[in-house]
Amino acid sequence: MKKSILDTLEKSIQVKTEFINHHAGAVEKCAVHMAETFKNGGKLLLFGNGGSAADAQHIAAEFINRFQMERPPLPALALTTDTSVITSIGNDYSFEDIFHKQVQALGCPHDMALGITTSGSSPNVIKAVKTAKKQGLTVIGFSGNRGELKELADFPFCVPSTVTARIQETHILLAHILCDLTEQLLFNHPQCP
Repeated sequence: MKKSILDTLEKSIQVKTEFINHHAGAVEKCAVHMAETFKNGGKLLLFGNGGSAADAQHIAAEFINRFQMERPPLPALALTTDTSVITSIGNDYSFEDIFHKQVQALGCPHDMALGITTSGSSPNVIKAVKTAKKQGLTVIGFSGNRGELKELADFPFCVPSTVTARIQETHILLAHILCDLTEQLLFNHPQCP
């Protein structure tokens, strides 16, 4: 079992290292854009399915509450949490519309949308991303190394793996880095790059 544990750790580290080496510049640009969005009164809308839905909620909590420093809350909204909205849209229309209709209702041109799909192809995430782009939101895409999301996002972050667990682990690392950098940029943390 110990070998299996160490193998999993090594694979996770390899994927994260390759991802950061390839995307560091884009991560920095995305954090700057996020900070500007919040500074100008915009908000962050987040959505995904399953583990990615949980990640959307986790990331929203980091922005709303706090991450590494004491600071005012930042407006982030996980579109995965309102069961009445989700089930009414799913029942009256289709599961494919559960995020799209929320983006239509809540998204403004100065906002950002963060779509998360490990496959890069979840129909409800793709539809919501297309709606966000149509409404003038800046789109961040968290995916694996396949799928349509990477072609649609303004900031496509494609993890170089087809293993869901490795992709999700990298997504959370990326989210934590973006939170940290955004806090530093907005609140003049001494470690600001």
